[in-house]
Amino acid sequence: MIDSHPRIQVRIVMEEGRRGDVYPSDVIESIRRIADLAHPSLTAAQLSDDPDALRTCDVLLTGWGAPVIDDHLLARAPRLRAILHAAGSVKNIVTEATWERDIAVVSAAAANAEPVAEITAAQIVLAARGVPASRRAYRDVRSLSAAKAARGATGQVVGLLALGEIGQRVAERLRGSSLTLLAHDPFADAAEASKLGVELVSLEDLFDRSDVTSLHAPLLPATTGMINRGLLERMPYGATLINTARGGLIDEEALVEVLRGRSDLTALLDVTVEEPPTADSALWTLENIELTPHVAGSMGTDRSAMGRLVASELARIAEGRPLQHRVTREAFNRLA
Repeated sequence: MIDSHPRIQVRIVMEEGRRGDVYPSDVIESIRRIADLAHPSLTAAQLSDDPDALRTCDVLLTGWGAPVIDDHLLARAPRLRAILHAAGSVKNIVTEATWERDIAVVSAAAANAEPVAEITAAQIVLAARGVPASRRAYRDVRSLSAAKAARGATGQVVGLLALGEIGQRVAERLRGSSLTLLAHDPFADAAEASKLGVELVSLEDLFDRSDVTSLHAPLLPATTGMINRGLLERMPYGATLINTARGGLIDEEALVEVLRGRSDLTALLDVTVEEPPTADSALWTLENIELTPHVAGSMGTDRSAMGRLVASELARIAEGRPLQHRVTREAFNRLA
Protein backbone atom coordinates (compact mmCIF):
# COMPACT_ATOMS: atom_id res chain seq x y z
CA MET A 1 0.00 0.00 0.00
CA ILE A 2 1.39 3.41 -0.97
CA ASP A 3 1.64 5.94 1.88
CA SER A 4 -0.45 8.92 0.81
CA HIS A 5 1.25 11.07 3.45
CA PRO A 6 5.02 10.76 2.96
CA ARG A 7 7.20 11.91 5.83
CA ILE A 8 8.42 15.48 5.85
CA GLN A 9 12.03 15.95 4.76
CA VAL A 10 13.94 18.39 6.99
CA ARG A 11 17.47 19.68 7.33
CA ILE A 12 19.30 21.74 9.98
CA VAL A 13 21.46 24.60 8.73
CA MET A 14 23.13 26.87 11.30
CA GLU A 15 26.50 27.61 12.86
CA GLU A 16 28.20 24.60 14.39
CA GLY A 17 29.23 26.19 17.71
CA ARG A 18 25.73 26.61 19.15
CA ARG A 19 24.01 23.78 17.28
CA GLY A 20 24.31 21.30 20.13
CA ASP A 21 22.77 23.76 22.58
CA VAL A 22 19.81 24.56 20.33
CA TYR A 23 19.25 21.02 19.09
CA PRO A 24 20.44 18.67 21.87
CA SER A 25 20.03 14.92 21.47
CA ASP A 26 16.53 14.75 22.96
CA VAL A 27 15.29 17.47 20.58
CA ILE A 28 16.94 15.69 17.64
CA GLU A 29 15.14 12.48 18.61
CA SER A 30 11.80 14.27 18.78
CA ILE A 31 12.42 15.72 15.31
CA ARG A 32 13.27 12.27 13.95
CA ARG A 33 10.01 10.88 15.29
CA ILE A 34 8.17 13.49 13.25
CA ALA A 35 10.21 13.74 10.06
CA ASP A 36 13.20 12.45 8.10
CA LEU A 37 16.18 14.52 9.23
CA ALA A 38 18.91 14.82 6.61
CA HIS A 39 22.46 14.02 7.70
CA PRO A 40 24.76 15.77 8.21
CA SER A 41 23.58 19.11 9.55
CA LEU A 42 25.26 21.95 7.66
CA THR A 43 26.59 25.43 8.19
CA ALA A 44 25.57 28.21 5.79
CA ALA A 45 28.99 27.97 4.13
CA GLN A 46 28.65 24.22 3.65
CA LEU A 47 25.17 24.70 2.21
CA SER A 48 26.57 27.21 -0.26
CA ASP A 49 29.09 24.60 -1.43
CA ASP A 50 26.43 21.92 -1.93
CA PRO A 51 23.86 22.97 -4.56
CA ASP A 52 21.71 19.87 -4.03
CA ALA A 53 21.55 19.91 -0.22
CA LEU A 54 18.01 21.33 -0.13
CA ARG A 55 16.67 19.76 -3.33
CA THR A 56 14.27 17.46 -1.45
CA CYS A 57 13.92 19.56 1.71
CA ASP A 58 10.38 20.47 2.80
CA VAL A 59 11.21 22.27 6.03
CA LEU A 60 14.44 24.08 6.89
CA LEU A 61 15.43 24.18 10.56
CA THR A 62 17.79 27.01 11.41
CA GLY A 63 19.36 28.96 14.26
CA TRP A 64 22.27 31.35 14.69
CA GLY A 65 24.31 31.58 11.50
CA ALA A 66 21.34 30.67 9.30
CA PRO A 67 21.55 31.26 5.55
CA VAL A 68 19.71 34.14 3.91
CA ILE A 69 16.49 32.87 2.33
CA ASP A 70 16.83 34.64 -1.01
CA ASP A 71 16.10 33.85 -4.67
CA HIS A 72 19.37 31.94 -5.04
CA LEU A 73 18.65 29.60 -2.12
CA LEU A 74 15.00 29.10 -3.04
CA ALA A 75 15.90 28.17 -6.61
CA ARG A 76 17.86 25.26 -5.12
CA ALA A 77 15.04 24.28 -2.75
CA PRO A 78 11.98 23.67 -4.97
CA ARG A 79 10.01 21.81 -2.26
CA LEU A 80 10.72 24.17 0.62
CA ARG A 81 7.52 25.30 2.35
CA ALA A 82 8.59 26.34 5.84
CA ILE A 83 11.53 27.83 7.73
CA LEU A 84 11.58 27.20 11.47
CA HIS A 85 14.15 29.50 13.04
CA ALA A 86 15.45 28.54 16.49
CA ALA A 87 16.83 31.95 17.40
CA GLY A 88 15.51 35.37 18.35
CA SER A 89 14.85 37.27 15.13
CA VAL A 90 14.28 36.33 11.50
CA LYS A 91 14.93 39.89 10.33
CA ASN A 92 18.36 39.16 8.85
CA ILE A 93 17.49 35.95 7.00
CA VAL A 94 14.04 36.48 5.46
CA THR A 95 13.83 38.34 2.15
CA GLU A 96 11.09 39.45 -0.20
CA ALA A 97 11.59 36.20 -2.11
CA THR A 98 10.51 34.29 1.00
CA TRP A 99 7.12 36.00 1.06
CA GLU A 100 6.68 35.74 -2.71
CA ARG A 101 7.07 31.95 -2.46
CA ASP A 102 4.57 31.91 0.43
CA ILE A 103 7.10 30.17 2.67
CA ALA A 104 5.84 29.78 6.25
CA VAL A 105 8.24 31.48 8.67
CA VAL A 106 8.43 30.59 12.36
CA SER A 107 10.54 32.42 14.94
CA ALA A 108 11.47 31.05 18.36
CA ALA A 109 11.54 34.58 19.76
CA ALA A 110 8.95 33.60 22.37
CA ALA A 111 11.35 31.02 23.83
CA ASN A 112 14.20 33.53 23.72
CA ALA A 113 12.09 36.16 25.47
CA GLU A 114 12.01 34.32 28.80
CA PRO A 115 15.75 34.49 29.63
CA VAL A 116 15.83 38.12 28.46
CA ALA A 117 12.93 38.99 30.77
CA GLU A 118 14.53 37.05 33.61
CA ILE A 119 17.86 38.87 33.52
CA THR A 120 16.23 42.25 32.86
CA ALA A 121 13.86 41.94 35.82
CA ALA A 122 16.82 41.01 38.02
CA GLN A 123 18.76 44.07 36.84
CA ILE A 124 15.74 46.29 37.43
CA VAL A 125 15.40 45.14 41.04
CA LEU A 126 19.12 45.62 41.71
CA ALA A 127 19.06 49.06 40.09
CA ALA A 128 15.92 50.08 42.00
CA ARG A 129 17.75 49.24 45.21
CA GLY A 130 20.75 51.33 44.19
CA VAL A 131 23.17 48.42 43.92
CA PRO A 132 25.16 49.72 40.90
CA ALA A 133 25.72 53.10 42.59
CA SER A 134 26.73 51.48 45.89
CA ARG A 135 29.12 49.19 44.00
CA ARG A 136 30.89 52.22 42.51
CA ALA A 137 30.98 53.98 45.86
CA TYR A 138 32.40 50.89 47.57
CA ARG A 139 35.21 50.70 45.05
CA ASP A 140 36.04 54.37 45.64
CA VAL A 141 35.81 54.71 49.45
CA ARG A 142 36.50 51.05 50.38
CA SER A 143 34.29 51.45 53.42
CA LEU A 144 30.85 50.14 54.40
CA SER A 145 29.73 53.75 54.32
CA ALA A 146 29.22 53.08 50.59
CA ALA A 147 25.99 51.33 51.58
CA LYS A 148 24.46 54.80 51.89
CA ALA A 149 24.29 54.86 48.09
CA ALA A 150 21.82 51.95 48.19
CA ARG A 151 18.14 52.30 49.02
CA GLY A 152 14.98 50.33 49.39
CA ALA A 153 12.98 49.39 46.33
CA THR A 154 9.61 50.33 47.86
CA GLY A 155 8.02 53.13 45.89
CA GLN A 156 10.68 53.18 43.19
CA VAL A 157 9.29 53.81 39.70
CA VAL A 158 10.17 51.51 36.81
CA GLY A 159 9.54 52.60 33.23
CA LEU A 160 9.30 50.07 30.40
CA LEU A 161 9.80 51.30 26.85
CA ALA A 162 7.49 48.99 24.85
CA LEU A 163 5.14 46.26 26.03
CA GLY A 164 5.90 43.64 23.44
CA GLU A 165 6.70 40.01 24.23
CA ILE A 166 9.66 40.82 26.49
CA GLY A 167 8.24 44.00 28.02
CA GLN A 168 5.10 42.13 29.06
CA ARG A 169 7.11 39.32 30.61
CA VAL A 170 9.20 41.80 32.58
CA ALA A 171 6.02 43.49 33.82
CA GLU A 172 4.57 40.11 34.82
CA ARG A 173 7.68 39.33 36.87
CA LEU A 174 7.52 42.69 38.65
CA ARG A 175 3.74 42.82 39.08
CA GLY A 176 2.69 42.74 42.71
CA SER A 177 6.07 43.98 43.94
CA SER A 178 6.65 47.24 45.77
CA LEU A 179 7.66 48.89 42.51
CA THR A 180 5.45 51.26 40.53
CA LEU A 181 5.30 50.28 36.86
CA LEU A 182 4.98 52.68 33.92
CA ALA A 183 5.23 51.98 30.21
CA HIS A 184 5.33 53.85 26.95
CA ASP A 185 4.03 51.97 23.94
CA PRO A 186 1.79 53.66 21.36
CA PHE A 187 0.48 50.24 20.29
CA ALA A 188 -0.34 48.92 23.77
CA ASP A 189 -3.90 48.29 24.87
CA ALA A 190 -4.73 50.26 28.02
CA ALA A 191 -6.89 47.45 29.44
CA GLU A 192 -4.14 44.86 28.92
CA ALA A 193 -1.57 47.20 30.45
CA SER A 194 -3.83 47.67 33.46
CA LYS A 195 -4.01 43.89 33.95
CA LEU A 196 -0.22 43.90 34.15
CA GLY A 197 -0.33 46.65 36.76
CA VAL A 198 1.20 49.13 34.33
CA GLU A 199 0.27 52.77 33.75
CA LEU A 200 0.69 53.94 30.16
CA VAL A 201 2.40 57.32 29.86
CA SER A 202 4.08 59.51 27.25
CA LEU A 203 7.74 58.97 26.41
CA GLU A 204 8.68 62.21 28.15
CA ASP A 205 6.75 61.24 31.30
CA LEU A 206 8.47 57.87 31.28
CA PHE A 207 11.88 59.52 31.51
CA ASP A 208 10.70 62.25 33.89
CA ARG A 209 9.28 59.81 36.44
CA SER A 210 11.26 56.57 36.21
CA ASP A 211 14.01 55.71 38.67
CA VAL A 212 14.80 52.79 36.37
CA THR A 213 14.04 52.83 32.65
CA SER A 214 14.31 49.56 30.70
CA LEU A 215 14.30 49.46 26.89
CA HIS A 216 12.35 46.80 25.00
CA ALA A 217 11.50 48.47 21.68
CA PRO A 218 12.42 47.01 18.28
CA LEU A 219 15.14 48.72 16.25
CA LEU A 220 13.36 50.33 13.30
CA PRO A 221 14.08 53.51 11.33
CA ALA A 222 11.62 55.34 13.58
CA THR A 223 13.25 54.09 16.81
CA THR A 224 16.93 54.39 15.87
CA GLY A 225 18.55 56.90 18.22
CA MET A 226 15.22 57.67 19.88
CA ILE A 227 16.83 57.79 23.34
CA ASN A 228 18.42 61.15 22.73
CA ARG A 229 20.04 63.86 24.82
CA GLY A 230 16.72 65.49 25.65
CA LEU A 231 15.29 62.31 27.14
CA LEU A 232 18.50 61.39 28.96
CA GLU A 233 18.69 64.81 30.58
CA ARG A 234 15.15 64.35 31.94
CA MET A 235 16.15 61.32 34.04
CA PRO A 236 15.70 61.87 37.80
CA TYR A 237 18.66 62.08 40.16
CA GLY A 238 20.20 58.63 40.68
CA ALA A 239 18.22 57.01 37.84
CA THR A 240 19.35 53.96 35.85
CA LEU A 241 18.94 53.18 32.15
CA ILE A 242 18.92 49.49 31.17
CA ASN A 243 19.21 48.29 27.58
CA THR A 244 18.78 44.59 26.76
CA ALA A 245 17.03 45.33 23.45
CA ARG A 246 19.09 46.89 20.63
CA GLY A 247 22.08 49.21 20.95
CA GLY A 248 20.88 51.47 18.17
CA LEU A 249 17.93 52.67 20.22
CA ILE A 250 20.31 54.97 22.11
CA ASP A 251 22.22 57.95 20.77
CA GLU A 252 25.50 56.74 22.28
CA GLU A 253 27.33 60.04 21.78
CA ALA A 254 24.62 61.82 23.75
CA LEU A 255 24.64 59.07 26.39
CA VAL A 256 28.37 59.47 26.96
CA GLU A 257 28.12 63.26 27.21
CA VAL A 258 25.16 63.22 29.60
CA LEU A 259 26.58 60.52 31.88
CA ARG A 260 30.01 62.16 31.87
CA GLY A 261 28.35 65.28 33.26
CA ARG A 262 26.02 63.44 35.65
CA SER A 263 27.81 60.88 37.79
CA ASP A 264 24.52 60.18 39.62
CA LEU A 265 23.12 58.38 36.57
CA THR A 266 23.87 54.77 35.61
CA ALA A 267 23.60 52.95 32.29
CA LEU A 268 23.57 49.13 32.20
CA LEU A 269 24.12 48.15 28.59
CA ASP A 270 23.93 44.56 27.41
CA VAL A 271 23.81 45.76 23.80
CA THR A 272 25.62 48.57 21.99
CA VAL A 273 25.60 49.99 18.46
CA GLU A 274 28.85 48.19 17.72
CA GLU A 275 29.41 44.89 19.47
CA PRO A 276 31.88 45.13 21.02
CA PRO A 277 32.38 48.91 21.08
CA THR A 278 35.60 50.17 19.56
CA ALA A 279 38.65 49.97 21.81
CA ASP A 280 38.75 53.75 22.30
CA SER A 281 35.04 54.08 23.12
CA ALA A 282 34.19 55.95 26.31
CA LEU A 283 31.59 53.26 26.98
CA TRP A 284 34.48 51.17 28.34
CA THR A 285 35.91 53.83 30.64
CA LEU A 286 33.04 55.83 32.15
CA GLU A 287 32.51 54.49 35.67
CA ASN A 288 28.73 54.93 35.54
CA ILE A 289 28.36 52.82 32.39
CA GLU A 290 28.47 49.03 32.84
CA LEU A 291 28.75 46.76 29.81
CA THR A 292 27.88 43.09 29.50
CA PRO A 293 28.58 41.06 26.33
CA HIS A 294 25.03 40.53 25.03
CA VAL A 295 24.21 37.88 27.62
CA ALA A 296 20.53 38.71 28.14
CA GLY A 297 19.38 36.26 25.47
CA SER A 298 19.40 32.49 25.62
CA MET A 299 22.77 31.12 26.76
CA GLY A 300 24.05 27.56 26.92
CA THR A 301 21.40 25.04 27.89
CA ASP A 302 18.69 27.73 27.84
CA ARG A 303 18.92 27.60 24.04
CA SER A 304 17.30 24.17 23.94
CA ALA A 305 13.93 25.83 24.60
CA MET A 306 14.13 27.30 21.10
CA GLY A 307 14.86 23.90 19.59
CA ARG A 308 11.88 22.45 21.45
CA LEU A 309 9.64 25.22 20.13
CA VAL A 310 10.80 24.42 16.59
CA ALA A 311 10.17 20.69 17.10
CA SER A 312 6.67 21.49 18.37
CA GLU A 313 5.95 23.62 15.30
CA LEU A 314 7.29 20.87 13.05
CA ALA A 315 4.79 18.48 14.64
CA ARG A 316 2.01 20.93 13.83
CA ILE A 317 3.07 20.98 10.18
CA ALA A 318 3.13 17.18 10.10
CA GLU A 319 -0.36 17.03 11.63
CA GLY A 320 -1.80 19.78 9.45
CA ARG A 321 -2.46 22.08 12.43
CA PRO A 322 -1.99 25.88 12.42
CA LEU A 323 1.41 27.17 13.51
CA GLN A 324 1.53 28.94 16.87
CA HIS A 325 4.60 31.09 16.25
CA ARG A 326 4.26 32.00 12.60
CA VAL A 327 5.65 35.40 11.59
CA THR A 328 3.33 37.21 9.20
CA ARG A 329 4.60 39.61 6.60
CA GLU A 330 2.94 42.49 8.46
CA ALA A 331 4.51 41.51 11.80
CA PHE A 332 7.89 41.05 10.10
CA ASN A 333 7.97 44.75 9.24
CA ARG A 334 7.72 45.62 12.94
CA LEU A 335 10.40 43.20 14.12
CA ALA A 336 13.71 44.22 15.62
